[in-house]
Amino acid sequence: MHGTIESAAKLDALRARATSLPLEQFDPGDPELFRTDTFWPYFDRLRREDPVHYCKDSMFGPYWSVTRYHDIMEIETNHSVFSSASSLGGITIRDIDPDLRRESFISMDPPRHAAQRKTVAPMFTPTHLDNLALSIRERSAECLDNLPRGEVFDWVDRVSIELTTQMLAVLFDFPWEDRRKLTRWSDVATTIPGPDGLVATEEERLAELTECAGYFARLWKERIEQPPKSDLLSMMAHGAATRDMDAKNFLGNLILLIVGGNDTTRNTMSGSLDALSQHPEQYRKLRENPALLDSFVPEVIRWQTPLAHMRRTALADFEFRGKQIRKGDKVVMWYVSGNRDADAIEKPYEFIIDRARPRTHLSFGFGIHRCVGLRLAELQLKIIWEEILKRFDHIDVVGEPKRVYSSFVKGLETLPVKIAA
Repeated sequence: MHGTIESAAKLDALRARATSLPLEQFDPGDPELFRTDTFWPYFDRLRREDPVHYCKDSMFGPYWSVTRYHDIMEIETNHSVFSSASSLGGITIRDIDPDLRRESFISMDPPRHAAQRKTVAPMFTPTHLDNLALSIRERSAECLDNLPRGEVFDWVDRVSIELTTQMLAVLFDFPWEDRRKLTRWSDVATTIPGPDGLVATEEERLAELTECAGYFARLWKERIEQPPKSDLLSMMAHGAATRDMDAKNFLGNLILLIVGGNDTTRNTMSGSLDALSQHPEQYRKLRENPALLDSFVPEVIRWQTPLAHMRRTALADFEFRGKQIRKGDKVVMWYVSGNRDADAIEKPYEFIIDRARPRTHLSFGFGIHRCVGLRLAELQLKIIWEEILKRFDHIDVVGEPKRVYSSFVKGLETLPVKIAA
């Protein structure tokens, strides 16, 4: 790890608390644990001692934590008992105010979920991805060729955000000069309002998302009046299951696609460089054998786990692993914990770029809600690293990353790096 002796001692003290705190006081969803990267020992202890754990009191209210890999898969596939519906609170540990709830296909249960998801699925077919790969490579090459040499810069802003924002602009056929708005709207959609946050209040957050809805409504009107095209907005405007969406469903699906396309790829692009900097022997192995990118990419996605959890709401009383979950209870599936479960993944705390079964992970979810764009995310990560390895012997991480204050989005806000002159 990078950083000073003082900060290391502070982190050790924070981690030590996880071993001494009584289990009934555990609140693994506290965003501060994720900002300080000190949540790991909490989940280790929960998997060992209390894998289905009830937190009575938190900033998000009471909730259950499911922390083992196979238990998460079981909850994820039991749609008759565990609902994703936005009307019940949606898919994150934080309940959305009922007036602000926006339905999207990830926050729908069967059978409605499938019809809306199917509308955008053609974007992610192998043929379409082959076509996208050419432009992804061009943009990646241009981005990397314009990076400064011999001086410190922020990898998150110059590479991760820039490339994912460009990709989103292409997917939506969004005005190029305004593409950074997409990043802003994505961040605002998932942020926790507060004095140090992106927005101070829930009202400010709503104002920015209303701006997002208005901007897209204008684009939507244009697409409806044009013949069908191959961008996501046109697909939804002309799709039988989506063309008559109400305003909340429309904004809900937009936010889902923006966040899905932004956070996951952006955080794995940043996390990949951070992981390699902490594991120089793996970085050396990758430079010597770029063919390992095929296993490196899914291993990075497991290692980073760009969305730490998904949430369900119990539709009925249900006994699970000896615990009595009540109707209406919030159940949080901790992907970040499942991805470190030694009962499912061999040596889960080791970053191994030539892992035998690297796709054994929960980062994209499981079952019908598995990320629709997962192959595109993998493709972007593979191409950027192919282009990095062609150009640079090494990219040095020269300081501690700043992590996102969130127990949902698990990402880096900044990552200071330097490329030798």
